[in-house]
Amino acid sequence: MQSHTPPSNLHGIVTNVATKLMGATSSNASTVSTEALAELVSYLDVDVSFLRHNDHKIRATVLVAEWPVRPYIPDPDPLHTIYFADADPIFAMAENAKEPVIVRPQAQGEDYRQRIAEAGGAPMISLATVPLLSGDVTTGVLGFVKFGDREWGEDEINALTVVATMFAQVQARTNIEEQLTYHAAHDDLTGLPNRRTLLAHLDDRLAAHRPGPVPVLLLSLGRLKSINDYLGHVAGDQFIQGFAAELRMAMDGLGLVARIGGDEFVAVPSETMDLAETRRLAENLTARLTEYVTIAGEVINRIVSIGVATGSPGRDSPSDLLRRADEALVSAKAARVDRIGVFSREMLARREIRADMELHLRHAIETDALTVEYLPEVDMPTGKVLAVEALVRWQHPTRGLLLPDLFIPVAESLNLTGELGEWVLNAACADMARWRANGVGFDTMLRINVSPVQLVATGLVDTIAGTLEKFGLEGTALGVEITESTLINDLISTRATLCGLTEIGIDIAIDDFGTGFSGMEMVRTLPVSTLKIDRGFVREIDTSADDLAIVRALIGLARALDLTVVAEGVETDGAARSLLREGCSRAQGFLFCRPLPAAATEQLLAQGSVATTVAT
Repeated sequence: MQSHTPPSNLHGIVTNVATKLMGATSSNASTVSTEALAELVSYLDVDVSFLRHNDHKIRATVLVAEWPVRPYIPDPDPLHTIYFADADPIFAMAENAKEPVIVRPQAQGEDYRQRIAEAGGAPMISLATVPLLSGDVTTGVLGFVKFGDREWGEDEINALTVVATMFAQVQARTNIEEQLTYHAAHDDLTGLPNRRTLLAHLDDRLAAHRPGPVPVLLLSLGRLKSINDYLGHVAGDQFIQGFAAELRMAMDGLGLVARIGGDEFVAVPSETMDLAETRRLAENLTARLTEYVTIAGEVINRIVSIGVATGSPGRDSPSDLLRRADEALVSAKAARVDRIGVFSREMLARREIRADMELHLRHAIETDALTVEYLPEVDMPTGKVLAVEALVRWQHPTRGLLLPDLFIPVAESLNLTGELGEWVLNAACADMARWRANGVGFDTMLRINVSPVQLVATGLVDTIAGTLEKFGLEGTALGVEITESTLINDLISTRATLCGLTEIGIDIAIDDFGTGFSGMEMVRTLPVSTLKIDRGFVREIDTSADDLAIVRALIGLARALDLTVVAEGVETDGAARSLLREGCSRAQGFLFCRPLPAAATEQLLAQGSVATTVAT
């Protein structure tokens, strides 16, 4: 505290205090208030001063500043928070006082002395207190104590009333500032720290001088969308609030808990942990948080998925650590077993590849950076090539040849399946037209895959018909493959589209048959010509009685409906022989031929068949 000569009049002291308090903020209000009290104590020649704020929620008065500052403050400080119910008469008066209160030993009668005695025989003092007011609410008290007797002049009390008003203004201003700061750092719905606070915390934990590893658990609360849709957003908010409260209790004293988005929360344990230790914590949280809860009268099984990751101080950033936890969470949701995913480098590599594809797939379609390879469909006894299935590939400039299993999901997420499918249709028909121009492929069907988006989109029949006309191909030259599960997405639109395709001569095949939900009735009522048995049932048909029984049933269904049946994924002689014994002679798979580029496919069509040694 800097020494200075106080002003010689009340007007000067009030002006000095006002100047100090004008610069008060939530971060320095206590210090500035202490300096102002020191100046007032010096001018008024009193022994003690204090500034206290009222907390009416808990009915208590809380110490904000004092002068002189006590040389030793015990912990806990008995003067910091005093509850009005337990307070002595002097403190109790501060709860709702609206006018200054003056207490002098000489001016008090027997009643005052009795109250002092009840309070424990406190020393005789002269006290002046002035309430801090906000409208009709008493928000605090400004007090001055003189040991012994002191006369308080009216001008002094008036000046202190002005000063108390200034302190009340500071209190109101800092309260607003603290509220804004709080809301900027916390989630409105749950009161938990928000993403900004989490990032600041992780930034500190990941500083070079801090210990590590730094653990992070990213939690996703399942079924929130269903609750919002079915029970309403009020119920959804209750669901989130209940989970936040449970998570806060589960992590009590163990670290920071934050909400960073709709159904996502982050827990950062205070202690350093490796991945194994962090996973054990995740298992404990899962056991505690996965339970039945009642929301809006409905009993709901609360499901939690957790992604686990750790970061190294001085090397990893908060975004690095959260990205790893997010990748682990994706893995946890996909697993559907214990719903806990632990980060690995392979996860990050997959995420980087996906991000790369999301950025560049549209450009690849627009610039013909894709290519088509063809997988022959053969008659197993003779090796004759009956059809070729067009399979799209992406010759990525830095990642090499990418198979559709990698980028088709990306195309779906970007709503590019329609554009991609149209590109494949044009490229494959162009190749077929070129083969026929060179005198081959006239008795071979070209099969292309059609996505669910294409199937229900208006204009697919016209698009395919226009493409066939563009390249001089008849409808019977083309076969369309759709996955079995596609049939139930929009049965009315699907039936109309398939009927339109068959009217122009196109063969309709159900791909991956046996894995979906179509059933005999749906297949019977749709204009389907071919069933392609999923490779999962074919691979071990010669050693698995279950697979053999399924394939036998599917072949029997195809025979009963007079449909062509094709086995996919034939890779062994044993599987091929088993299929032939069950009456399936058409197949495709690596046993006969791998996918070929267009030029090599043309050569194969010129030969007319592949080498085969399959015998029943």
